[in-house]
Amino acid sequence: MSESVLTPAVLRAISATMLPGFDGPQLPDWLAARLRGGLGGVCLFSMNIESPSQLRELTAAILDANPDAVIAIDEEGGDVTRLHHQTGSPFPGNAILGRLNDTVGTEGVAARVGYELADAGATMTFAPDADINSNPNNPVIGTRSFGTDAATVGVHTAAWVRGVQGRGIDASTKHFPGHGDTENDSHLSLPVIDRSLAELRERELIPFVDAIAAGTNTIMTSHIMLPQVDPVHPATLSRTILQDLLRGELGFTGVIVTDALDMKGASGITGIPEAAVRALAAGCDLLCIGSNNTDEQMGEIEAHVAAAIESGALPAERVLEAAERLRVLADQGRTVRAAAAAQPVPDTAWPSAVAVAATFDVQPGTVLPAPSPEAPVHVVTVEGVPNIAVGQLPWGPHSAQDDAVRAAGLVFHLVDGADLDAAVAGIPSGAPIVLLGQNNHRSERVQHVLRALRERGDAPVTVDMGWPAPDRADAQIATLGASRLAGQAFLGRWLAGGFAAESSAR
Repeated sequence: MSESVLTPAVLRAISATMLPGFDGPQLPDWLAARLRGGLGGVCLFSMNIESPSQLRELTAAILDANPDAVIAIDEEGGDVTRLHHQTGSPFPGNAILGRLNDTVGTEGVAARVGYELADAGATMTFAPDADINSNPNNPVIGTRSFGTDAATVGVHTAAWVRGVQGRGIDASTKHFPGHGDTENDSHLSLPVIDRSLAELRERELIPFVDAIAAGTNTIMTSHIMLPQVDPVHPATLSRTILQDLLRGELGFTGVIVTDALDMKGASGITGIPEAAVRALAAGCDLLCIGSNNTDEQMGEIEAHVAAAIESGALPAERVLEAAERLRVLADQGRTVRAAAAAQPVPDTAWPSAVAVAATFDVQPGTVLPAPSPEAPVHVVTVEGVPNIAVGQLPWGPHSAQDDAVRAAGLVFHLVDGADLDAAVAGIPSGAPIVLLGQNNHRSERVQHVLRALRERGDAPVTVDMGWPAPDRADAQIATLGASRLAGQAFLGRWLAGGFAAESSAR
């Protein structure tokens, strides 16, 4: 009788490739047990974070169970934030960084993000976003991108990698080979980019080449179809894209991480266990499973991978190789984080709110009414339906308001979608109104509120804090970012007269 290929080392290697999520602020017993058994790590989300001290206790518990564990947080430093989900991000976000176009500054921002992550006990961030937002109707990238120009996105991607990894946090440059030219969200479907390999080399791949040159430790895949490159498999499950292109042509030798396998673009047809097998076979090393996984689910996934190895469908050597890459990554990370801990705390002075405000794109002739306590201006923030990557969090001026701003004559209204018409009725008619949204041309809620206001005779000034339409419909001011810092910058410029008639004319 032949011996089983499922040796203890292989079974532990299977577990080492898994990166689940879980619900709540404390480490569940089942997850601690799996970590002690060699589970690769965990991905933390907003639902796991209540306070800095609580987060440090949680990450300490994870590393106590498995000192080699990956502790990943999706912290992009802008519109996607987990560390600052309660208040909104103090960082500008990639699109604003791209418009500032100071790579030294971008590296500094990333260093500060890395410092905060290391202080929290994390080891990896799923950032930077290296996608080129070439499609203005992209529902999931937008302001997460450094821009529309490949060279600009590339140099800022590289700067972000250097900054965050200099603090001992592994960058996971995403979403290979580029998610910017899509009109669908891979959380919900399987987007298609119909571009040839030659076309990808001219645009989408440039930021990843720059990230690899900067030493990115990991690269995250995208769940998209590129039929001219691989007509059968999405990128996460494609040996052609991951082995021939990423490792072969681009020479990447680090860890390949999947985007979450619970997304429809990866597992909508096969289910997560089979998607895990196919991702490993394609060359992925670390499998991001999802955000709220269970012991039973993880058992099913690991058993399915084990069965694939035993049947010969998945070589055991491939899983052992992945686990070894992760072990080396853990060793390197400990060394770099220990050295980084002795460095000074990164400077937080750049970019200032004034510098951020100077990047805003203001249409000619746009004037914001000057507020006063006697003649207040009504600031209407319309909450969109957040995509899964961003989640629900405070943003823009609504998150940045304070007593001084309100005393200056700004009255804030939050329209959250519960009853749009009732919310509109609560806004005084005939008063000056400034309406803020994100991706206004694509937001059904924004369009509903604007239509209701205009039908009753109001003419609100429109501010888009997402990615505006090419024709700038309903985006007289475009901030290209909605972080709390962007909100502070907007309010500061407004109250300083920066959107008055004379300043708009310049």
